[in-house]
Amino acid sequence: MEIERKFLVADIPLELDRYQVKHMEQLYVSTRPVIRIRRSDDKRVLTVKSKGLLSRQEFEMEIDENEYQNLRLKAEGNVIEKDRYIIPVTDTEGTCGDWSVDEKLCIELDVFHGIFQGLVYAEVEFPSEEAAEAFTAPKWFLRDVTGEGMYQNSALSSMDESDIERFIEDAYRL
Repeated sequence: MEIERKFLVADIPLELDRYQVKHMEQLYVSTRPVIRIRRSDDKRVLTVKSKGLLSRQEFEMEIDENEYQNLRLKAEGNVIEKDRYIIPVTDTEGTCGDWSVDEKLCIELDVFHGIFQGLVYAEVEFPSEEAAEAFTAPKWFLRDVTGEGMYQNSALSSMDESDIERFIEDAYRL
């Protein structure tokens, strides 16, 4: 089960070079149901996700480069390129994603490149819906877009290229 909230970010007040970063390329073989392939550094993953915004079922399977390239040929829509920075919400003990002891949370800060240049998301995954609902976002998060399906990466992949620039401008218009 994946439980996460998603936020738009306008100004990043952090020195990003302090944090772990992964360059990602992701494509969608299907958006209904969501079937995604992602290349991140030396890892390739096939993901299937159920419907939902705050929480949904998720299945992941590592695939090899040949399988990735074969599925890439079947992908539809826009290629999504981004750098993902892993940033602890607080400086408590533990590692990101390890909720067994102290429920330490991490921000996955996605800085988009290519046709989505200018778009920045912060996603935070939670161990429960209650924890997600109780979360107080840092002041540098602009707006919670968890409930707005148009901000899901699968929706971005389906977006007409002629609408992307306006979408990004409208996202940051207050």
